Amino acid sequence: MISKGRYLTNAVWLFVCLISCIQTSKNPAVKTLPHKVKLPFLGNPDIVVTIKNGKECMDTVYPKIPAFTFLSHDSIPLTQDSFKGKMWVVEFFFAKCPTICPVMNKQMKRLHQYFESQHPEISRKMQILSFTIDPKHDTPTALRQYRSNYGISSPNWVMLTGDEALTHRLGINNFLVFAGKDESAAGNYAHSGAFTLVDSKGYVRGVYQITDNELNVNEQEYQKLVNDIKTLYHE
Repeated sequence: MISKGRYLTNAVWLFVCLISCIQTSKNPAVKTLPHKVKLPFLGNPDIVVTIKNGKECMDTVYPKIPAFTFLSHDSIPLTQDSFKGKMWVVEFFFAKCPTICPVMNKQMKRLHQYFESQHPEISRKMQILSFTIDPKHDTPTALRQYRSNYGISSPNWVMLTGDEALTHRLGINNFLVFAGKDESAAGNYAHSGAFTLVDSKGYVRGVYQITDNELNVNEQEYQKLVNDIKTLYHE
């Protein structure tokens, strides 16, 4: 036989548990934490001072990817607005590259296939942009052949060719990766083995050193890129 005191104790614990469950379900930090995680903004910000309601306010403004026009592998002029509303994964490469580029593009293809098969809703919002740093050789025809050699057919992966000096400046100043001429390098060009993640508004949100100078794949950086793409999608 259970005493009245035991009934009272059980009733109190039940009440406490119910209150705890209600508070947890209403706690936005518990319920929405995965979607509240945000990636940092990268680049050299400007401090903009404005007057609001008679008070001086200071805002940190990060740089966006500037306007550009390049020819695609299909000889179609494309601008940054051609990919509006999508997040970008960007690389710099050249078709004659005998060393790091094949490793990079193998990983880019791996990334593309993963999202296309496992997360098609994210894949539809993701655009891969491959800028050639050797446009004299990498004409649209050469880029189409390169895509064919690598079995790339998706419209969500575009190869771009255009002004060489502009391409190199975009790489260093805006996409935050090195790309330029180097007579001592294989193929006479040198570039980073990193991928850059850009959000749908044109802000750089991450740089990932997928491949190093020894042609090793950094699996930790690759997985970080995968996770950050998912995070950015949920933003």
